[in-house]
Amino acid sequence: MQDFSFVDEEILKFEKLPTQIYETALEASAYVAREIIALVKSRQKAGKKAVLGLATGSTPIKVYEYLVKAHLEEGLSFANVVCFNLDEYLPMDPNSIHSYVRFMKEHLFDHLDIPEDQIHIPNGLIEKEEMKAYCAIYESKIEAVGGIDIQILGIGRTGHIGFNEPGSSLKSKTRMVRLDRMTMLDAASDFFGKENVPSKAITMGVGTIMNAKRVILMAWGEGKASIIRQAVEGPIKESIPATFLQQHENCHFIIDQAAATNLTRIATPWLVGDCEWESKLIKKAAIWLSEKLEKSLLKLTNEDYNEYGMGSLMADIGQAETINVMVFNELQQTITGWPGGKPKADDTKRPERANPFPKKSVIFSPHPDDDVISMGGTLLRLVDQGHEVHVAYQTSGNIAVFDDEVIRFLDFATDIQNNNPALEKQFEEVKAFLKQKSPGEVDSPVIQKFKGLIRKGEALAACRYCGVAESRAHFQNLPFYETGTVKKNPYSEADIKLTYDLLQQIQPQQIFAAGDLSDPHGTHRVCLDIIFKTLEKLKEEGVEWIKDCYVWLYRGAWQEWEIADMEMAIPMGPKDMIRKRNAIFKHQSQKDAAMFPGSDEREFWQRAEDRNKDTARKYNALGLAEYEAMEGFVRYKF
Repeated sequence: MQDFSFVDEEILKFEKLPTQIYETALEASAYVAREIIALVKSRQKAGKKAVLGLATGSTPIKVYEYLVKAHLEEGLSFANVVCFNLDEYLPMDPNSIHSYVRFMKEHLFDHLDIPEDQIHIPNGLIEKEEMKAYCAIYESKIEAVGGIDIQILGIGRTGHIGFNEPGSSLKSKTRMVRLDRMTMLDAASDFFGKENVPSKAITMGVGTIMNAKRVILMAWGEGKASIIRQAVEGPIKESIPATFLQQHENCHFIIDQAAATNLTRIATPWLVGDCEWESKLIKKAAIWLSEKLEKSLLKLTNEDYNEYGMGSLMADIGQAETINVMVFNELQQTITGWPGGKPKADDTKRPERANPFPKKSVIFSPHPDDDVISMGGTLLRLVDQGHEVHVAYQTSGNIAVFDDEVIRFLDFATDIQNNNPALEKQFEEVKAFLKQKSPGEVDSPVIQKFKGLIRKGEALAACRYCGVAESRAHFQNLPFYETGTVKKNPYSEADIKLTYDLLQQIQPQQIFAAGDLSDPHGTHRVCLDIIFKTLEKLKEEGVEWIKDCYVWLYRGAWQEWEIADMEMAIPMGPKDMIRKRNAIFKHQSQKDAAMFPGSDEREFWQRAEDRNKDTARKYNALGLAEYEAMEGFVRYKF
């Protein structure tokens, strides 16, 4: 068993199992990989097998990369390793691009020297009448090798581990299960639509997992923050299967900072123990208390602060009124109707500089509609106020276009071309391909091109509506994205060069970029990393214009910044909201049903409006001016 004596006793009042927080998922993955490698080596010395329980999905990928690296670069043999995978969809051909067999081969098994007869993955083609016997044999194989030494887990947003959905029993063993609606929604992007996701799966049971000698559950990103808090701090209940792990004698949660966001020690550290009361934490605490008590900031009292664990803050500051006014003023100073800076105004306490005016602004949009969905009101305001606005569409977004859209546009094109034989021939080839295409199959290059052109045309229509000149719409088509599948390539120097050249060409005073690291598909995260790497390169080279460039991060369609984090808030009136909505509507291929909706089935314009209105409501509840809606930004200081 691991030694977790370093964990603060105050933290243990809230957290019911050991939880280690790392700055990044990369660092956390390295820790897990090192533990697995240590087990493999120690068992080799003892002449014994190391038995691993393995998971699939995006969470363990970096762990597997580290294991492959240890084998290829350090010569570590995995010949003494026996593997049992958690689960597989039903039915699922092992050769399918969606199968966990293929996933494990691509990410791990094809690169290691584990003997094939020591690799066990549930068979997705087992017939129903054979299922019970097959599952019993799977369990007996685990028992025959002495049980699992280390079981690796991810966690679903329903709290499922493996495919043990809400309602699973603590004693459950390997079996066939029906997938929860939320699980199927989360898998929809991999299957190019929820309708293509299998409704059943075969999975190790909770009891099987609990029998492992050591369990490591990993979680990355803010999208997992809510369920991590419930699993770590909440009561044990069948509706959240991960809570059963609280009863395991040697279970450890390994998470990154983003996934830890909702844990008490991170979200409200003053409830755990004494704090270092720096200004950002004071702001966070005051806003939290205001929301908790449903009081405006200026109405909070000394008694309110003392009752909710902030006695040390009172000791430092002395009076609630002092804190209230300080935080109120900070929030008030984030609100501006001038996202490019107000000319000829005192900008001492404004988020943006008055000069130069007008500014050159570059808005980076990971997909061809993120600009108007996420900051459409701000974009319109920048144009209205006379700034030179450029929009850089980082990827083509082609995989998010439904096949029928291609047919519709080609129908139109053939009519316009007066039955052009060459176009008709290409149209027939496209229709023939799409007719036999299976879900998730990679489109032909010509279809990928057509889908990219559809989204380009929509983006240009939105630019025209917003008043952005077509010459200032830049379609980067970053190479990392152009795989034709949900899985993308790692970014490369080619992606950085395209971004570098564009920024050097424009030399902006403002950059807006998607800071949504919880993007479920990863594209936003990669696009932001490319921008950051480019900015670092420009800074290292001593490029002059970069010294006077502000970088503002907006959030994507999935969620908004916390009020305590916002450094610029752009208010919008009812007419602004209508204009923003109309700009979003220009993206017709994404309008009624998006290819990758995530777990939220609302249309993108509805999500955007609800989010913006909620931000305004929160500012109003804190006692600030009441607006129809607001868009929030955080400044990135590089």
